[in-house]
Amino acid sequence: MTVVRVEDLRAVAGGRTLVDGVSFALSAGRVLALVGASGSGKTTTGLALLGEHAPGVTVTGRVSVEGRVGFVPQQPAGALNPVRRIGGVFREVAAVREGDAEELIATALRRARVPAELLRRFPHELSGGQQQRVVLAQALVGDPAVIVADEPTTGQDPITRAEIVDELASVAAQGVAVVLLTHDLDVVRALADEVVVLRDGRVAEAGPVGLLDQPSSPYTRALVAAQPRVTVPVPAAEKPPLMQVSGLTARHRNAVVLRDVDLSLGAGQCLAVVGRSGSGKTTLARCLSGLHARYDGTVALSGQVLPRSLRRRSRAQLAAVQYVFQDPRSSFDPSRTVLAQVARTAVRLRAGGEAEALAGLAAVGLDEDTARRRPPGLSGGELQRAALVRAALVRALLAEPDVLVCDEITSGLDTLTQASLLDLLADLPCAVVLVSHDLAVVARLADRVAVLHQGLLVEHGSAAEVLDSPTHPVTIGLLGRAMEGTEEKRT
Repeated sequence: MTVVRVEDLRAVAGGRTLVDGVSFALSAGRVLALVGASGSGKTTTGLALLGEHAPGVTVTGRVSVEGRVGFVPQQPAGALNPVRRIGGVFREVAAVREGDAEELIATALRRARVPAELLRRFPHELSGGQQQRVVLAQALVGDPAVIVADEPTTGQDPITRAEIVDELASVAAQGVAVVLLTHDLDVVRALADEVVVLRDGRVAEAGPVGLLDQPSSPYTRALVAAQPRVTVPVPAAEKPPLMQVSGLTARHRNAVVLRDVDLSLGAGQCLAVVGRSGSGKTTLARCLSGLHARYDGTVALSGQVLPRSLRRRSRAQLAAVQYVFQDPRSSFDPSRTVLAQVARTAVRLRAGGEAEALAGLAAVGLDEDTARRRPPGLSGGELQRAALVRAALVRALLAEPDVLVCDEITSGLDTLTQASLLDLLADLPCAVVLVSHDLAVVARLADRVAVLHQGLLVEHGSAAEVLDSPTHPVTIGLLGRAMEGTEEKRT
């Protein structure tokens, strides 16, 4: 039974074509993946299935859906009310559906395999994987015929990613059609039955998911070829320590989130910090950069202990350790131009100026017209994120740091955009602390790897040693899931 049919879908905004003649059909219990680089039209197409479109976009064509459509957003934390318990939101959603509210909730929890006790918690008390399963359960309240899942595995570690794939596969096995918007080709191989490859709003290639193994379109071949793989790097030469962390124990309120962490990083090296969601990776990164001051122990740079708080660091110390955030949108003021905000680093920390900022932005592919726009005026979706990641990187590098801390900056990017960003990072002269869940990215860049689990440093050594001969069960589990890749496929 066909539950989704899209015919000649077109979307135009400001004279620019976003989607141009996209057509496909999907049967109950099947999974269709929409893939493509930033700006290819995935999000616009997914919104059309929900009967929605971005402001200023004109949509034509025919979209028919047999039944209700549920939606799983890319950032589950943004879809959950931070001041309300999960159960209250579920009851609110169930109240607008037909049937007994408690029964609808219980059925949705069972289908998404969410424990009922999570209903008593607030969103911040859930891990990233739990949040994703909760929003899936919310989408299942009222028995939808179709689920649209927008990048559901972005930012998740390999173990959690595999769990989310399993949850969506279970939903499809119950007869629900799933439309998956994703850049993660391993997830597509593991979950999808069919794939539609979009390029500049048009269908470049479509068919069974096996076409990813033998693509006929040059564009699809480029997407597949750009995908990083987990390989064991060549051992890097040891270097004298530039940054040393000793006995670091960090707290959030009364909870200890990092315990007695010791690690080091040499000049020009890349240290990858990996681990499952909630393991303490971002807290460690924020401690290094002065953004989290509630810790015991020391963080030293070139033998000098750094003050815990940014407010107590000198201008030279502020310049020496720079941070690039996971969500670049949150680190840019929407009311000021990208150029003004990037140039501010050069002005404040190095007495530089706008010309230097423009040159840096041009070097990463952002022209002056783009630089003089405000962040909301950039292209939407992945294109906006990709542009802001590059701008944030330039902003940090204008300080000429000794250490650059990058928090999951490659997550949520298509393989082509990610590959170009990895090339940029690989050529940096400074040391890099790379927080990442993607072990293929780690293998591509890292000289050293630190594995965190429940706030403990459970493994630390050269990338060659850790990736080739892991000793801790968490590292083995992360590597095992990451390296399954194309071998994992729903039956």
